[in-house]
Amino acid sequence: MKLEIIERNPLKLKQNCNSENYRELLNLYEDFYKKIGFTLPWVGYFIINENKIVGSCGFVGPPEKGRVEISYWTFKEYEGQGIAGFACSQLIKIAHSKDENLNITAKTAPQNNASTTILQKNGFEFSGIVQDEGIGDAWLWINRHFKKDK
Repeated sequence: MKLEIIERNPLKLKQNCNSENYRELLNLYEDFYKKIGFTLPWVGYFIINENKIVGSCGFVGPPEKGRVEISYWTFKEYEGQGIAGFACSQLIKIAHSKDENLNITAKTAPQNNASTTILQKNGFEFSGIVQDEGIGDAWLWINRHFKKDK
């Protein structure tokens, strides 16, 4: 598996990919980049497995106040194959390659589910209930496994 940057300009993207999920991602990220900007590496990524786009992941924006939020989405037909776990771990690596002291956060629906398990396996701890634009009441998770000082 690998991650591939979702570019700002949809014309640069895979012309031969016409799945509904792919088109949805292009529209979502076109609007999202208008809102948050396009600052590498704090962007969206296609999750590629066996030359197929199987989901997406990325950062909700550049880091602020020592924190950066991640998100990931596996297309329904590929769930249960470890794809979201791979994406989560890769986003942690990307973030820590830029700043090993960043607190990495994520939000989930307020119940135990596959995403909460993925976050826990990747070193995240439940931090409390917060408001999220898309979820409403959401569980906030923080990955505090970073080096404070060398």
